[in-house]
Amino acid sequence: MESVLSRYENQITLLSDYLEEFPETDEPVWILGRQHHLKADKSKLLLDISARLWFTYRRKFSPIGGTGPSSDAGWGCMLRCGQMMLAQALICRHLGRDWQWEKHKKQPEEYHRILRCFLDRKDCCYSIHQMAQMGVGEGKSIGEWFGPNTVAQVLKKLALFDEWNSLAVYVSMDNTVVIEDIKKMCWCPPQSSSAAHGSTHLHRSALGRNKNTVGFCAGWKPLLLIIPLRLGINHINPVYIDAFKECFKMPQSLGALGGKPNNAYYFIGFLGNELIYLDPHTTQSFVDSEENGTVDDQSFHCQQAPHRMKIMNLDPSVALGFFCKEECDFDNWCSLVQKEILKQQSLRMFELVQKHPPHWPPFIPPTKPEVTTTGAELIESTDKLFELEEEFEILSV
Repeated sequence: MESVLSRYENQITLLSDYLEEFPETDEPVWILGRQHHLKADKSKLLLDISARLWFTYRRKFSPIGGTGPSSDAGWGCMLRCGQMMLAQALICRHLGRDWQWEKHKKQPEEYHRILRCFLDRKDCCYSIHQMAQMGVGEGKSIGEWFGPNTVAQVLKKLALFDEWNSLAVYVSMDNTVVIEDIKKMCWCPPQSSSAAHGSTHLHRSALGRNKNTVGFCAGWKPLLLIIPLRLGINHINPVYIDAFKECFKMPQSLGALGGKPNNAYYFIGFLGNELIYLDPHTTQSFVDSEENGTVDDQSFHCQQAPHRMKIMNLDPSVALGFFCKEECDFDNWCSLVQKEILKQQSLRMFELVQKHPPHWPPFIPPTKPEVTTTGAELIESTDKLFELEEEFEILSV
């Protein structure tokens, strides 16, 4: 017991070294739906922030596509931010929002399994390899910078092949969230591949090859809701600031993807008119899992005070994220949006409507195509398809 307390106190001391960067103020700090008071619980604030999974540039991983880049430095920052938002959803799904990470403390198997989803290997479902390859179908070459909406679309498609987490990923269109469509998607049983989303191309279908198919999903499928927004033309419109900040107060908050042109950050909260974010622009070496399945996680947590930026310096292109584990969480989120955002805004940040707009195409919940390969073959089969598209000779794998 004494050793446990000693480690905890040591971690508090380490984090306290960075607390000077936060000003002395009575204003609360909001981090992903949790309120902190700097004068009363600075250490708890830093522990809460350090518990978030931090994904940065990496180097020395296997080349993407076999012959592509072995580092994402300089181009992968928005992909890393998308990974951080999704990882927070998975933490909430399996461990709960109040789960805390402690250095050198043994963590549950679910935690290591979540980490393994994001390792920089072609057979990990949300690796930089998978995201970059899937981005090609969204018009982005490997090594090209992504915007928030592109990352959202990539996560939506990759989630179809992630049977363990079994998330329903909804990406809003035209600044509009449709309640009817979300409930249809979260309750709707799997459909045949012919009913898959119309934009699914051949190389994306190849990504879903898995022998272990899942049948009907009982109950509510946990929802990852992503809302891409344009909050101005060249700069953020001040009319949106209060509504944007309100989103970080919601218990369903996963923060926001955004930043500055060609510099992406993962925004997790705010203090006054400053946004608090995790910065992926640090290049670290590739880390793989151990033989027993655990991951050396020291480099996956930011153990210093996070960065802050004035909210008016934010690029207007952003994507908000929310996680609703149960249907009641989504119903509560809808109520909060109506109360805190829509009714107080003359110029609304986004719309929340009950029914599917009649002038839109019919909503068909996306489904995983019927395919047959597994694991390590996943990207290999995709590589071959890319080579065909580019009229390269296919080499035997």
